[in-house]
This record gives sequence, C-alpha cells and structure tokens, in this order.
Amino acid sequence: MKKVLIINGGQNFGHSGGKYNQTIAENTLEVLKSFGNVEVKITNVSENYDKNEEVEKFVWADYIIYHTPIWWFQLPNGLKKYIDEVFTAGHAKGIYMSDGRTADNPKINYGTGGMLKGRKYMLTTSWNAPETAFTLPGEFFNETSVDNGPLFGFHRMNAFVSLEKMESFHFHDVEKNANIERDMKLYREHLTNVFKKELKPQLV
Repeated sequence: MKKVLIINGGQNFGHSGGKYNQTIAENTLEVLKSFGNVEVKITNVSENYDKNEEVEKFVWADYIIYHTPIWWFQLPNGLKKYIDEVFTAGHAKGIYMSDGRTADNPKINYGTGGMLKGRKYMLTTSWNAPETAFTLPGEFFNETSVDNGPLFGFHRMNAFVSLEKMESFHFHDVEKNANIERDMKLYREHLTNVFKKELKPQLV
C-alpha cells in the first residue's frame, strides 16, 4: 500500500475562489482511488492545520502532490506560509536535518541534508498565461519552461529536503480560455500514466 499526500494550495483571495485547484485535487483523488492500493491524505492550506501534524504527513507519505495556482509568477501566500511553517517545524523531525555542509568545508555539499530520501513529489500549477507565453520566440517568458523558470526555486526547495521530482503538469489560460473538461481529461491521463509506472511492481 503506497501513501500519497495531496496538498491543495488554492485559496479564496481577490478574484480567486480556489475552485479550480479544488477541482484538480478532486480529480487526483479519483484517479488514485482507481488503483485500489493507495492510501490518500489531503491538506487544504486554506483551512486550519497543525504544522506538526503536517510534518508527520510528509514523513508518512511515499508521494506528495502539490496543487497550486500561480499568483504574480509565484506561489500564493497561503501555500508559501504553509511551507515556511511546516518545513521549519520539520527540522530534525523528518523533513531536513541541516543544509548538508560541515564547518570543516562549508563550500561544498549544500542542499544535502534532507531527510525525505526515497520519496517523490509532483507539481501541478494553474496559470492565466497561455502555454505559448513559455514556448514561442519573443513571448513573455523567453522560451523558458515553467519548471526551469518561475518554479525553479520551488523544485530546488524540494530537492533540498531530498524529494525526487516526478513529471509536472501545468494548466494554462485558465481565465480567458478555460476548457475544464479537456484539461482534466489530459491531467487524469497524465496522472494515470505516471502512477502506473510508479505502482507497477505492486500491480503485477
């Protein structure tokens, strides 16, 4: 039995009601349940949570799936606060021990003190920006992908605590050109394919 922690970073703020990421989280749960050998816990960062209980969830999980909207090219404030609180509480309690360096040679081994080795994570993001803003010459993101551009720091944060990256999925143009049925179908296919590979030894 594999264990998955879903972190829903959607929240009600400004003109965002958090409904899109709630829909993504619900689709994630449905796909994972279809495997039959997966136990799932869900954290909604917009609700009350206990930071120490969240640390225990990270330690418990084999996989962490983050769902987050992108506001002003960054994580929304609620998810950033969650990470700041939970990762800090996880110092020497299962998330990270140190930055990995020693006083004898502080120039090397930075980022090797994580405690979540053997676990993996997946990221989904939702954007107003169309996918072409990242891929076409002369467009806004200068042909730099979501993962190597705006979310580079997020991925290094997860590497810092020794989590291994799985293939991301990004929802684009969700305000001016949304097609929820199409996008959720594509996402469900993506998630199914990724977890078929991950769970294959158990399904044989």
